[in-house]
Order: sequence, then structure tokens, then C-alpha cells
Amino acid sequence: MQILIIEDEIRAVSQLQSMLKACDFTFELLGIIDTVEDAVLWFQQNEAPDLVFMDIQLADGLSFEIFQKTTVKAPIIFTTAFDQYAIQAFKVNSVDYLLKPIQKTDLKGALDKFLQSNNSSTLDTATLKQLLSDLQVPAVREGILVKSGNGFVQLKISEILYCYSEDSITFGVTRDKRFIIEETIDELFGSLDQTKFFKINRAQVVAKSSVLKIEPYFNHRVILSVSNPRDQEFIVSRPKTSDFKNWMNG
Repeated sequence: MQILIIEDEIRAVSQLQSMLKACDFTFELLGIIDTVEDAVLWFQQNEAPDLVFMDIQLADGLSFEIFQKTTVKAPIIFTTAFDQYAIQAFKVNSVDYLLKPIQKTDLKGALDKFLQSNNSSTLDTATLKQLLSDLQVPAVREGILVKSGNGFVQLKISEILYCYSEDSITFGVTRDKRFIIEETIDELFGSLDQTKFFKINRAQVVAKSSVLKIEPYFNHRVILSVSNPRDQEFIVSRPKTSDFKNWMNG
């Protein structure tokens, strides 16, 4: 069985491969892709794989943009934290999905459903465009529960300068403190107002209000100066550089 994995989290890719083997699913991995741009090129230049595992949030945007730019003639199993939108849409389009963190029983069920079906799934572009629009609606979340000593306090979203992931722990930084947030960086970013916050790479999210300066960096990237940087460097990944500049101009 030839599969393609479209996912920008290295740890998630490793976990998925391990779980597939644990489910006795024999496969040939054709490739691992982490951006919308590279995925579009891959589908344009290659025959359709037997199955695609696809994350929703990639390094340079949402994976639904792939279907707006090219035709995908392979069955898709989405891996996603956006259950409030994805579940309904994927059921309508007969597309399987797995909510992160992926459970073995859920993966086994999705594989069984795939193996029992002989039909490939070409997705409904109109529905995907609507879903993309829904996912980009700014969040109304105003606060988040964070650890403080032996308890928890509510941190106002408006106070967050940036967030980052380190050793599988997500941190939120304000002007004078750093807090542990009990969500993955993707889950957190998905709930924020994306007119005010930008995921500049796999591990960092910055608030527009915290960006002090933007300077050129190696390999067509940019590096940011932000408020209270602590020991962090803020380098915008190359696939996201153009979108980031447009976002800052917005």
C-alpha cells in the first residue's frame, strides 16, 4: 500500500508511522511533505497514492488550499485538532479523520473503513472553500487557563506576546512572566484570533503587537525582534515569509 504523509510536525509523523506498524498495516511511504506549496507540486507531478494522511494546519497554511490549486484523486484521512468544523464536513464528504492525539483504536477503525472501500475520494471543492472560510473566522477566546505554582490562573489572551513549544511543552510569554499552557502549539494557535497572532514556524506563535523589527535572514527568511524575547530566536520559516509580511501589513 503506497501512502503519502502531509504533516509539518516531525514527532507526529514518527508517531503515525509507529502506530501504522502497530496496526499491522503494511505500507510504502512515498514521501513526507510539510507545506501546501510542496504538496501541490507533488500531486501535479506524481500518480495518486493509495492513501494520504493529511494534517490540516501546515507550515505555510491550511491543507484545504491544496484542493483549490490542484486535483487530488486519492482517499484522504485527515489528522486534525479542528473537530468543531472538521467532523461535520468530513462526514458529509465521506472523508475519514483522526483527532489529535491519535488513538490506536481510531486509526485502526479508519484503516478498516479505507480497506473495505474500493472508491477513491475526490473532495467537494465548494464545501472545502466554505470550511476554509469558517476556519479562518477570528476566534473569540479571551482567556486561557495556565499553571501558576500548584494551581491555575486565567491568562488574558491580550497579554500574550508570543508562545513557543519546547520539549513537548507549550509556553506563553507576557511582558514579565512565562506560563505553561496545557495545549499543543497547534491547538493553541487554532483557537487564537489569527488577525492578531501568526505561527511563524513549527514551534512559535507571535502576536502582531509584540513585533518590534523585521530583518533579512539566511535562505530568504526573516528574523524578528520582539518584546521580552528571553532566550528565544524568532525566525520566520521560508514558506511563511511572504504571508507573514502581508499579515504585518494588514
